[in-house]
Amino acid sequence: MITRTRLAAGACALLAALTAGIAFPAPAAAGEPTGEDAPKVNLVLDVSGSMRTRDIDGGTRMAAAKQAFNEVLDATPEEVRLGIRTLGADYPGDDRKTGCKDTAQLYPVGPLDRTEAKTAVATLAPTGWTPIGPALLEAADDLDGGDGSKRIVLISDGEDTCAPLDPCEVAREIAAKGIGLTIDTLGLVPNAKMRQQLSCIAEATGGTYTSVEHTDELTDKVNQLVDRAADPVVTPVATEGADACAKAPTLKSGLYTDREDFGKQRWYRVDVLPGQELRASVSVGADRTVNPSYGVLLRAVTVHGREIVRGEAAGNSRTDVLSTGLRYPKAESDEEDAPAETVCLQVTNSFSVASGVKTTPGLPLELTVDVVDGPGDSDDVASFGLGRGWWLLGVLVLIGFVAGLLWGWLSRWRFAVWRTN
Repeated sequence: MITRTRLAAGACALLAALTAGIAFPAPAAAGEPTGEDAPKVNLVLDVSGSMRTRDIDGGTRMAAAKQAFNEVLDATPEEVRLGIRTLGADYPGDDRKTGCKDTAQLYPVGPLDRTEAKTAVATLAPTGWTPIGPALLEAADDLDGGDGSKRIVLISDGEDTCAPLDPCEVAREIAAKGIGLTIDTLGLVPNAKMRQQLSCIAEATGGTYTSVEHTDELTDKVNQLVDRAADPVVTPVATEGADACAKAPTLKSGLYTDREDFGKQRWYRVDVLPGQELRASVSVGADRTVNPSYGVLLRAVTVHGREIVRGEAAGNSRTDVLSTGLRYPKAESDEEDAPAETVCLQVTNSFSVASGVKTTPGLPLELTVDVVDGPGDSDDVASFGLGRGWWLLGVLVLIGFVAGLLWGWLSRWRFAVWRTN
């Protein structure tokens, strides 16, 4: 009776929604891909004067970039909305103020007309300055709106020439907006200073940095990043950890977000059945200026407080996100209905801030929990280690012993021959 009543009520609600022209999406499970908007990618290309340099496969850096772009445009998935933005492509003069505004959308973010996009790329010639910071701000605006994945791929052969607008700080500002935008960077024939700057930009938004010295490497990497944008968007589920395991929420497999106070800890609980393996990872982001030297610790603990396994990571003032993880395989049980073990996950950070910097809200935290079938083979070294490989250790000891005897005998024989002579 209760079931029929609920079904009738649900049917009425659905009819009302359809009549009003409203669609009510079902709530997503933890870490479930959501959103129907097309993924967007903005390729940001450095067209500054240094791109004339001939040091990539016998040609100029600009020629390598054009060839790579043409191949990428041919391989771009139909569902991806792709655009191209340039920096340093139009102003050849010496006025710094004007040169640092030199960024333009060469091809708008939207459905891709491959012929039109290739024609636009063919017109490019190395020209001016390297305003990376302003270009990133404009590129983020190009991708504004929608719930699909958003990705900027920055390709440059030099560091920004428009300080004090620090590109790394710009990337942090973009990340702080919470629009889910990732910036990946590629450095053409990089030097140490450029590598540091491009790495910082990528790390600020959870992206990647890649050093490129050949045309095929550039093509492969850009293709990979464009394809990655077409992957389903995973929306984390908000949760709230506790200050003790006994009060902690019980989590299923999925992706979760939380906030953690500076220097504090958060607790979560996960149930693991015999024969299953818990895989967990955590990332804590520095979304404001923090003191150098900090760390993140993730521990798996029993409900009685005994540590099972831990993962930890340390960083410095140029690392904006710290991540670590752990694995815990629970052995099979002879009991058919053996109960699950409750594992407590503890997340601790050692971030600190100078006086005057706000400590609230806490630092953004992203926790991934995955409970899977446990490994069945001893070749899974991450799980089994040498615990089930004593035979290998014994063989190594025996080989070392025999080698020592042979070396000793050979040394004595050579000494005897020397004395005889």
